[in-house]
Amino acid sequence: MGLEETLNIEKQYQEDHSVKLIVEVDQEKMNTYKRRAASKISARSKVPGFRPGKAPYEIVVRTVGEAAVTEQAVDLFIDTEYSNILKEADVNPGATGTLESVDSLEPAKFTFRIPLAPEVNLGDYHSVRMPYEWVAPEEKDIEAALEDLRQRYAATENVDRPIEVGDYVLVDVNSETPELNRKGFATFVRGEDRDTEWPYNGFAKKLIGLKSGENKTIEHSFPEDWEVEELKGKIVNIEVTVKTVRGVTLPDIDDELAKMTGAGDTVDELKEAVKKDVESRSQGDYDDKYFVDLIEKVKEGATIKYNEHTIEHEGEHVLSDLANRLAQQNMDLETYFKVRETTREKFIEEEVNPVARKRLERGLLLDEVIRQEKIEIDNAALEEEYNNTITGLVQQGMDFSKMRGGKKGQKQLSEAIAMESASRVMTRKALDMLKSIAMGEYKPVEEVVAEESSEETAAVESEQEKPAE
Repeated sequence: MGLEETLNIEKQYQEDHSVKLIVEVDQEKMNTYKRRAASKISARSKVPGFRPGKAPYEIVVRTVGEAAVTEQAVDLFIDTEYSNILKEADVNPGATGTLESVDSLEPAKFTFRIPLAPEVNLGDYHSVRMPYEWVAPEEKDIEAALEDLRQRYAATENVDRPIEVGDYVLVDVNSETPELNRKGFATFVRGEDRDTEWPYNGFAKKLIGLKSGENKTIEHSFPEDWEVEELKGKIVNIEVTVKTVRGVTLPDIDDELAKMTGAGDTVDELKEAVKKDVESRSQGDYDDKYFVDLIEKVKEGATIKYNEHTIEHEGEHVLSDLANRLAQQNMDLETYFKVRETTREKFIEEEVNPVARKRLERGLLLDEVIRQEKIEIDNAALEEEYNNTITGLVQQGMDFSKMRGGKKGQKQLSEAIAMESASRVMTRKALDMLKSIAMGEYKPVEEVVAEESSEETAAVESEQEKPAE
């Protein structure tokens, strides 16, 4: 007797992107599971007069009761048949379902609730347009970067005087807001404001006039659009204690500085390296905002369906990321909630879930772009990304030979890095595809691959045609 002949399945789709499966089981099939249940109970329980697992069904029922046998039979049925039920019902689950109710036992009828896998319809995303208008940095930006470089390689000495513009200062920063707590934080007192200054532009200038050992409480109001979620729209008091004041002697911008930084042997090579770095960071910042806005624009015409269970799963990753950041400040989540005067539940509802929702929807959209456009992994790009990640970890001081778990631990880390590298490469490819669409320069993947192959062939042929020296 086939599965479809022993199970009667009714599907009821729910508004929360889940499905109810009402499953009625053929009595003969259920009796089979009851006999298996009795045998299992007999094997682990003492039934007088019988060896383990050998007691007849009727004896087991009389010994432990019909209810105990039925409960075990239901468990066995679900463990064995659940995946078959999903297949027979043609359901693509997004998470493990639950047994919502046992509606009856004769005939056996169960109701399961299964969260469905997310579904994405991108709509007419090929009609989305958004100009890409990054502008290369101006000369003053290059000069500012050179000044930063001079400061990094400057000679400093402790001074016993009030803080002035041009000093390096070591401070302890304390606040009721954990994101603003720093011990031994070094800052440079500039005459001009910088977007990159922590915790906000002009903070260091507030320290002018203080001496080593002195402290000051600074009140600051963060705007509603501040990039740090926890600080948006907040008025905070920041207590600063000056630990050390160091006067600065800046090096000249010359060949010696170029050699010192490793940018080259000449000042021209130094300036070119700084220019490229400034342009790269400027374009990276522009790209971050451009792609956030572009994805939002694509999302306007898209339909995304998912069960709240999916948000819970993504929220766990958001909380884990926060826990890792807090650990670097020697703080755990429970302490963080107390400092914020909130509860775990309220924090998850008000702050974690909105972030999780954005991350989830962004990932789902990009995954669907990858599927629709038939984007595939590029082995050369993957290898480059992998090697860059390894190099970065080594530069941060990681010694792979001293990892816990020996070779097994190294292999697990290597696999994790490879998976993360593949994810980043595919994300970049999907974003580049959306960018080409938004700029009206779209080409199908097949056409791009064909063009690249043609160019490679032409290059090889050109090389072959060169006369031998």
